Amino acid sequence: MSYELYYWPTIQGRGEFVRLTLEEAAADYIDAARESEGVAVMLRMMDHAEHPPFAPPFLKDGDTIIGQTAAILLYLGARHDLAPKDPAGGLWTHQIQLTIADFIAEAHDTHHPVAVSLYYEDQKAEALKRSAEFRKKRIPKFLDWFETILARNPSGDAHLVGSNLTYADLSLFQMVEGLSYAFPKTMRRALKDVPRVAALRNVVAQRPRIKAYLVSPRRIPFNEEGIFRHYPELDG
Repeated sequence: MSYELYYWPTIQGRGEFVRLTLEEAAADYIDAARESEGVAVMLRMMDHAEHPPFAPPFLKDGDTIIGQTAAILLYLGARHDLAPKDPAGGLWTHQIQLTIADFIAEAHDTHHPVAVSLYYEDQKAEALKRSAEFRKKRIPKFLDWFETILARNPSGDAHLVGSNLTYADLSLFQMVEGLSYAFPKTMRRALKDVPRVAALRNVVAQRPRIKAYLVSPRRIPFNEEGIFRHYPELDG
């Protein structure tokens, strides 16, 4: 039975972290909201499920519905050898993913610092201030933490956890890709200070299934509707 992934059909957003894991796992899945009437089905499920997700993305596996990106990846990682089998390793991978979730939220808030319900143009002055803080302090702080994890991995600095690829590696790749789209000048400078993070990004990009996915129509291009938006004035 195919997994059914439900997420907005025109943006990468938080759903992309799940798509990358499904693609790397060669899992049989349907990007359900991109199907005919898919968004309507998604919204009905959110309204009527016994345990309704707060928001997309959510994954349906048979009768099981899992919401929240980190929870979906915890579920998939255990089933597709994209997380350690031991409880401590699995928990550490999940902790890294939750930190990535914090990073994602801060990236989103650079262009919507006041309210999600307002247009970017309605909060541009506040976005300029928030982005300056994010570029100068928050991006380096997060990237330095990931660099430290890679350096301290006893199995080698090619992966965040253990000696094999995990969903956390895929998510860090997507985080770097998104930030490089949104803040290209900032990230060109920042990645010079975190060579292990930069190397991990390149390793993931060259994995056969990921490489094929990135050039396929299944990969939605970055745009100014998702989490990572390129507004040149916010890149300083």
